[in-house]
Amino acid sequence: MSIAKTEIAQQRTVRLIPTAHYKPPILRALVDSDRELDALAALEGLTSARLNQREINPDFEDWAASCVEAAFAYRRKGGNRFNDEKTGAWYAAFEERTALAEVAFHKTRELGFIGRFDERTEYHALHASFIGHFHDIRGDTPPPECLEPDVAIGYPAGQAIARALIEQKSRGLIYPSVRNDGGTCLVAFQEIVVQDVLPGARWKITWAGSPDWAASAI
Repeated sequence: MSIAKTEIAQQRTVRLIPTAHYKPPILRALVDSDRELDALAALEGLTSARLNQREINPDFEDWAASCVEAAFAYRRKGGNRFNDEKTGAWYAAFEERTALAEVAFHKTRELGFIGRFDERTEYHALHASFIGHFHDIRGDTPPPECLEPDVAIGYPAGQAIARALIEQKSRGLIYPSVRNDGGTCLVAFQEIVVQDVLPGARWKITWAGSPDWAASAI
């Protein structure tokens, strides 16, 4: 398999997780905003000799590591676009709107299965940085089958590509968002490449009787 690689230094990608699965880091209770949290983490880091190779602030290290490990440990039945039921992955978007569109699609699909579009779900954002060479299919023409919107087509194709890339020790794959035109997504195949994990904003996504959804910051 021949897929081009791109070198990136992408800061503050966005991953959204349901509030029910979110446990804040210990420093979060000491501040009132994400900006203050970043400042406090940076201040602590100036006097700490315990920074590890992933460059996570030590007071966030255990919390951040557990967030990353959870992404690889828990898999959706049937898998996702670039991971099957046996292998987890860390999915993130380069833009908040893209992250919202991706999670809203999956939730809308779940609501469609039960025939009820009356729901309000809250999510927490996790920011992470990615540095290095990643496989990249953003410029592929025509778009590969793994980007097919129909999950019955796109997911098996994407999972096959992921298995091949993992065998090549790929760090991950950058690809155009299927759910937000013009957006960009990244899937990490290795835990170690997910760096500088920090908590971000809270979002509420609402369905009011139809598959159409609306998002608002909390």
